[in-house]
Amino acid sequence: MQIGAFTLPNALFVAPMAGVTDRPFRKLCKRLGAGYAVSEMVTSRPDLQDSLKTSRRANHEGEAAPIAVQIAGTDAQMMADAARYNIDRGAQIIDINMGCPAKKVCNKWAGSALMQDEALAIEIVEAVVAASEPHGVPVTLKMRTGWCASVRNAPTLALAAEAAGVQMLTVHGRTREQGYKGQAEHDTVAHIKSRVRIPVVANGDIDSPERAREVLQRTGADAIMIGRAAQGRPWIFRELAHFLATGEHLPPPTLAEVRVWLLDHLHDHYDLYGEYTGVRSARKHLGWYAQALPLPPGAGAVFRSRVNATTSVEAQLRCVSDSLDEWSADTITIPRDNWKLAA
Repeated sequence: MQIGAFTLPNALFVAPMAGVTDRPFRKLCKRLGAGYAVSEMVTSRPDLQDSLKTSRRANHEGEAAPIAVQIAGTDAQMMADAARYNIDRGAQIIDINMGCPAKKVCNKWAGSALMQDEALAIEIVEAVVAASEPHGVPVTLKMRTGWCASVRNAPTLALAAEAAGVQMLTVHGRTREQGYKGQAEHDTVAHIKSRVRIPVVANGDIDSPERAREVLQRTGADAIMIGRAAQGRPWIFRELAHFLATGEHLPPPTLAEVRVWLLDHLHDHYDLYGEYTGVRSARKHLGWYAQALPLPPGAGAVFRSRVNATTSVEAQLRCVSDSLDEWSADTITIPRDNWKLAA
């Protein structure tokens, strides 16, 4: 699959998730089989571009190309400026956020709220494409099926975005009204794919090898994007890749393999955030890892309680290492069918 000048190694993408898909997580997912990963949302507000939070979100040190940055906002000129700002700092692909359902985003008419104002949405797309084209940087767009059940205008916006120069579309199979409730529907994705010539990516509730194959076959999509199912289970990408290529399930990872990945993830996480923030922000990832592993009854709750009480890198690493030793002693294996969305 091609985006601009970049040929991607496969059709398995990491979804941009605020507070999750930072540089350490993206790097680990790519290492474990993802062909493409988009940064967590970066604001277009110039007064926040030099904040510590934004600078961390825009950090791509050591990350393999292509570097894709998602930007969000409601003003066309500010979004164009944000595109140029991030391109100057290494972005090789710019993704426009028109899919985030969070109230704090939508209340400012950003994210999926833009789908209520088609004229503004396309004005933003045109401005970002115009700002990115001179640098040879392709623009992509992520959106939902619509604002609500009665207004599923993603096909209309998809055609307009393609005409404006967008080079790839990702569609989450829910409306903004749904949030993450109910089940994703991919008929809208299939309809969009039948009407545009640019690549289309299906997103939403893809949490198993069989589901991945089903969505690809049903929609004709060029790729699939995985979000919540990768939380605490970044090795999902290598398992999906193997199944899609062979029709067979890859043996589950050993606990020894998980130990290496988890500890590498933690060290990279601390390097980005520092000790104080790193220890605290790592807790959610560790909680997701515990959910993904078939631990003895009560072991996950005990582990999360221990981890949440740690306040230093040394203590957190020791807690994780000791817990892994305990689980190894209990000869825990990871069953093949342990596929689930993280809470």
